Amino acid sequence: MSPGSLRRLRRTSAFSLFKSTTSFLSHTLFPFLKHLFYKTLDFFSSMDPIFFPEDEEVFDPRSHQKLVDNLSELDSAAEPLYFVPFRWWNEAREAVSTEITGVMYETTTSVNSSRGNADDWDWDWDWDVGSEVVGAKNEIILNLRRQCEAGKSDCAEEGFLGGDFALVSEWMFFKALIWQSDVKGVGSFLATKDNSHDLFPLHIRLSFLWETDSLVVKINQKDNEVGAFNQGCNIFCIESGLLRIWDFSGQTSQYFTKERKLPDISGRQDEEISLELQVFGLSCSMKGTERNDERITELSKFEGSFSSRLLKMNGSNSIVNSHFGGSQSLPCGGSYKIARVLGLTGLYNLGNTCFMNSAIQCLVHTPTLVDYFLGDFRIDLNFGNPLGMNGKLALAFGDLLRKLWAPGATPVDPGMFKSTLAGFAPQFSGYNQHDSQEFLAFLLDGLHEDLNRVKCKPYIAVKDAEDRPDEEVADEHWRNHLTRNDSIIVDACQGQYLSTLFCPMCKKKSITFDPFMYLSLPLPSMTMRKMTLTVLSTDGTTLPSPVTITVPNFGRCKDLVQALSSACSLGDDEMLFVAEIYNHRILHSLDKPSDSVELIRDNDRLVAYRFRKDSDASPMVVFIHQREEKSFNRATPSLKKFGIPLVARMSDFSKGSEIRKQFLKLINAFLTPVDNSTNNNDGVLNTSDEDTEMEDVIKTPVLGGDTNADNESEDVSHLDDDFQFYLEGEGFLSKRSKIEMDQPVPVSVLSRTINVLVTWPDNMMELYDTSLLSSLPEICKSALLAEKPQESVNLYKCLEAFLKEEPLGPEDMWYCPNCKRHRQASKTLDLWRLPEILIIHLKRFSYNRYFKNKLETYVDFPINDFDLSAYVVPKNSQVSHHYMLYAVSNHSGVLGGGHYTAFVQHGPNRWYNFDDSRVSSISEEQIKTSAAYVLFYKRV
Repeated sequence: MSPGSLRRLRRTSAFSLFKSTTSFLSHTLFPFLKHLFYKTLDFFSSMDPIFFPEDEEVFDPRSHQKLVDNLSELDSAAEPLYFVPFRWWNEAREAVSTEITGVMYETTTSVNSSRGNADDWDWDWDWDVGSEVVGAKNEIILNLRRQCEAGKSDCAEEGFLGGDFALVSEWMFFKALIWQSDVKGVGSFLATKDNSHDLFPLHIRLSFLWETDSLVVKINQKDNEVGAFNQGCNIFCIESGLLRIWDFSGQTSQYFTKERKLPDISGRQDEEISLELQVFGLSCSMKGTERNDERITELSKFEGSFSSRLLKMNGSNSIVNSHFGGSQSLPCGGSYKIARVLGLTGLYNLGNTCFMNSAIQCLVHTPTLVDYFLGDFRIDLNFGNPLGMNGKLALAFGDLLRKLWAPGATPVDPGMFKSTLAGFAPQFSGYNQHDSQEFLAFLLDGLHEDLNRVKCKPYIAVKDAEDRPDEEVADEHWRNHLTRNDSIIVDACQGQYLSTLFCPMCKKKSITFDPFMYLSLPLPSMTMRKMTLTVLSTDGTTLPSPVTITVPNFGRCKDLVQALSSACSLGDDEMLFVAEIYNHRILHSLDKPSDSVELIRDNDRLVAYRFRKDSDASPMVVFIHQREEKSFNRATPSLKKFGIPLVARMSDFSKGSEIRKQFLKLINAFLTPVDNSTNNNDGVLNTSDEDTEMEDVIKTPVLGGDTNADNESEDVSHLDDDFQFYLEGEGFLSKRSKIEMDQPVPVSVLSRTINVLVTWPDNMMELYDTSLLSSLPEICKSALLAEKPQESVNLYKCLEAFLKEEPLGPEDMWYCPNCKRHRQASKTLDLWRLPEILIIHLKRFSYNRYFKNKLETYVDFPINDFDLSAYVVPKNSQVSHHYMLYAVSNHSGVLGGGHYTAFVQHGPNRWYNFDDSRVSSISEEQIKTSAAYVLFYKRV
């Protein structure tokens, strides 16, 4: 053999054979082809390279493993074959693709039978589908000889419509199925009583006769179910003995080259390859082409009788009755049922997988994705993307989608898809309940990476806007994004934000354009939070009063102080000191303006003390109340704290009486009105000289000795009937020293806060209304057992809350290029480019370190016309900004223990509820509920 012939043989048998493995027959021939591949590689690797000229590329055996890996990857992407009536396929062929051509084979049929010769076979045998017939034919042999190619002048297609069959790829079959359902409705997908005869698998054995350049197909009874084999007999065993099979899948042509057949491979040419065909639309008995023509005519009549019940679904017409499969007698031999409408198929719940089922049903009813995955999506599979799953996730999703759109389908088990997804997102590997929106985000991202048409992502440096027009910068960012990301997911689901950052110090503005997959909109009840605080004066002029304010849910303490200052009409010369009260003490103060209000729990109690700004330099004295409490099991009474601490600014600590004087001033407003029966006044203790009046009412004996006020078993029998004051030292175990009225108070010069314990005797408890001191409401009163009116909000309000300017948190500081420092900038989002499929996530779930919560707010969302024209920045865009709702993912129940379902539009004004494996019809009025979680819109 010459070197040139050897090179041609090498390239033909190795490289060409490697490329041809993308088909279904390659899948079934894979063991055989791999054996051939290995033998060829071994043969050439053992040869001396001097046989090849130096200027020719020499095959490198070191690439052996890489090619084998690619061969396996392409093999996993192979599609099944469907065997359908030629007339049915030919009507839809141009609508599917104008580039599809077919090869016609004339087929002769023979039969091997245990009863004798094929010539003695009873062609009128009445086959029992449900049982095996002893002594009947057990093998059908088809000999296929290639005749011509469709579209050529020597190929007369139109003369053989009645008795011809077509071999098509899976994507061609589903495209034709959708087109037929759109045009004819019920006639395209009738199913028999058990839904198995109209679409059933037929196992065949394929071999190639090198001498005659023909394919041999054997259908053996032992390889098939009895019913499938008998239907195969009805299809292929015709009286004329001649069938015409058109191959539009391109699978059989791999056995032929333009010049001659593939090289003879000794010992392999007679090997039979097993494969499975999916047979569709041939379930009726067909003995001769005349019977086939009659069947088609009768089916056409049957289609017309149901034309009034046609139903549009994602661009397709179909039929559905109230039970999805009511019986109806057909004239074509046997009892038939109306098929389930294409796409109305449920998913089994594998155990807490309702979140997955809900999201999947919304996606598999997305028109753009349906058209794509029912088509030849395998050409976009990206096997080398390290961010994807080597195409496995896209293949698993495409397979699941096609199962859900198969005619007459029963509920589908999504277990294989779930296990494949778990390889991309391991958090979904178990059977715990998850968030459907989180699952949706991971799935869309995984599909994008598996279908990314960009095989090698280039590095692109981001350019500064440099005062260029926003339109120019936006287009540049979008082009850069598409240079690295190009898939059906990007085409259909991704839009573009305009993000603006504003430095509060130097006023620097930074503009960027970022892609988005979905919009996560907050609910107004979630964006704003109502909080109730108690406001106290520090001059004793007013009583404590509760004030309710509204602050941003993700706001800062400065927002709280600002809202509170406005609510209580704070003067220009006043300031607020806000503190949390716990166990009748000040636990801590909210003195950091940047702290998040999320840290404040609903059951916290906050007090805002009003101070004059000019007193801010003086130390703050905190008066903590305690009173005597008698107990039956104790010999001596104990002291118990109560009430709200009172606060004042003091600078004079020369005598203990100054402490007492300041305290009496603070509690003056709490004096109980005195009932004076001798005169007609209202009995209120009112005097121009409060200190003198208080001296008349309160005696001031001076007591000596120190007291530990924190010890509840402390002996208080020595207390007199006047207030007693104790200076509390720092630290948990520090001593408390009694404050003497005529002696200086022993406070540190550096102390900014001084805690003073005030012991209330019984007579003082009667003189003052201490209940007012104990009235301290929570931030938000818990209403778990109370019936709350349902909140309602419009979807447009949610969008406006999303686009509203908000400050970044301290953990998200922005580095200002002008200031050269990190700043707490303000951020604004605007919509710049909207996708064809707009996914909106309603943020019903909120999480922080203290609690989790779900909002049951009713969102009134548009169904037929969601107009976003006013919210898109470019006003001169020619693209429509009107959207129509077609699917909703719902979550009902409580957080962590709820259930997911899906509402899907499947035809004009036809909606269905997908509840795992159950599918039922609902009205459009039932779509809007407080359970709506993820909304799916398509551009009008």
